[in-house]
Amino acid sequence: MASSLFKTLIKSSKFPITTRNLSVVSNQISEHTSKWMQDVSKKSPMELINEVPPIKVEGRIVVCEGDTNPALGHPIEFICLDLKEPAVCKYCGLRYVQDHHH
Repeated sequence: MASSLFKTLIKSSKFPITTRNLSVVSNQISEHTSKWMQDVSKKSPMELINEVPPIKVEGRIVVCEGDTNPALGHPIEFICLDLKEPAVCKYCGLRYVQDHHH
């Protein structure tokens, strides 16, 4: 899916690009990913985000921006907390749960 999205973005760009250039970029991305995956001493981003406990919220809707600093965050995501399991932000993976006072 990511490769088809990447190809679509390249096709829609104003810069001429050849298949050779696309394969070079694809290879660079693959090499970077495999190099990053080889280092087992570091935790993956998902492992790090899963260590953060679910954030308790009083209301039914939470607004996630990823960070208090807008330059480091992501687009605003409104998350509904009506389900019993924690709701997950689709951008950063933070989990939220409704804090019941009953």
